Amino acid sequence: MNGAKTYEQLVVENESLRWQLEEATETLQAIRTGQIDALVVQGDDGHELYTLKTADYTYRIFIETMNEGAVTLNKEGLILYCNSTFASMVDLPLSKVIGLSFDRFAATTSKADFDALFNEGWADIRKIEFALSSSTGKLVPCLLSVTALELDGGICLSMILTDLTVQKQTQQLLEVNNQQLAKTNNDLEVSNQALNRSNDNLQQFAYIASHDLQEPLRKIQSFGDLLKMQYSEHLGEGVEYIERMQSAASRMSTLIKDLLTFSRISTRQDSTLHVPLTQVIDAVLNDLDMAIEETGAVVELDSLPTILGDPSQLRQLFSNLISNALKFRKPDVPAYIRVKSAIVAEDNLPHSVNPTHQASSYHRVDVIDNGIGFKEQYLDRIFQVFQRLHGKDQYPGTGIGLAICEKVATNHGGAITASSEPGQGATFSVYFPA
Repeated sequence: MNGAKTYEQLVVENESLRWQLEEATETLQAIRTGQIDALVVQGDDGHELYTLKTADYTYRIFIETMNEGAVTLNKEGLILYCNSTFASMVDLPLSKVIGLSFDRFAATTSKADFDALFNEGWADIRKIEFALSSSTGKLVPCLLSVTALELDGGICLSMILTDLTVQKQTQQLLEVNNQQLAKTNNDLEVSNQALNRSNDNLQQFAYIASHDLQEPLRKIQSFGDLLKMQYSEHLGEGVEYIERMQSAASRMSTLIKDLLTFSRISTRQDSTLHVPLTQVIDAVLNDLDMAIEETGAVVELDSLPTILGDPSQLRQLFSNLISNALKFRKPDVPAYIRVKSAIVAEDNLPHSVNPTHQASSYHRVDVIDNGIGFKEQYLDRIFQVFQRLHGKDQYPGTGIGLAICEKVATNHGGAITASSEPGQGATFSVYFPA
């Protein structure tokens, strides 16, 4: 009978056992991660070599390096095996997970679904969305897939858990974005309704301007004519006041008509027709025939393109440009007006030209005159409503004509600009998408 071991012997033996346990743990981990495929074990009969099958080695490498959690359960729901990914998902060391009941990692909201899956998964491949609860209380949304496997120890349940955290976060972000988009669409609908109401009000204003406001002006002019005709000998210098009153009423009538034209162009447009610009300008020249003849103007018309647009608006645009060329001519010098066109690639557009519709190229239509010109520092100003560079006593007008031109150009997806020098004439360039 062996005697009792001394304390020193027990310490040495315990240290030897601890070392063997650590070595065994490291060896198991090396086997699990595929770092070794053979073992040499020293026994009573010498050293013995144990090799691992290639298929097992490949399988272990695949399981340990996959991004999904892999778990094997027995009939009691105990964890027989899991990979490192699953251990990370539940925030436990790999060695602490083996032997635990998988049920402890099912979130409260998923327990019933998991129980049903566990009972039915032995006969068929099943998938459910599953909330995994880690040891620290963290919830991990997963897609849980199960299938039954027949292993050496009997039938087991193999489970793959795919982390859906990123997908869920993306889905939530999409839902937030969709809500914001719905709100934006609603705000846009409200804005559109407000814009429609504004357009309706503008149309009502146009009706009033064309009827109710013009009527008092006509009466002012008519009664002024009656006063001059019947009482001119009694009025003396008062006749001059009547004529100034009638002149103001006439300017007011012209202003109302121009505002009416501007409002109609702002609210009504039809850019779906093929419009030959040559025909448009021929019609304009026919309308201005008397003014052209009286001023002795020469108009040269080059070949012009056909564009998509609204014929009445385009006619208004070129009527204003050619009328201005006739009006702002040099004294005692016959007006010379040339209308020509060219194709301009988008990359070659001037920096100041910003069409409202993007295209690979544009038709540039130039209206060139030899008139009095203007300083280009006023370029932005001339296309604004009521902006004039000359007094109304020098050149009649309301200051709306070029604003109408700018509106027509933008309605057609294009833009308008000009270049000039005082006394050197002016060139107005209109760009249309080609």
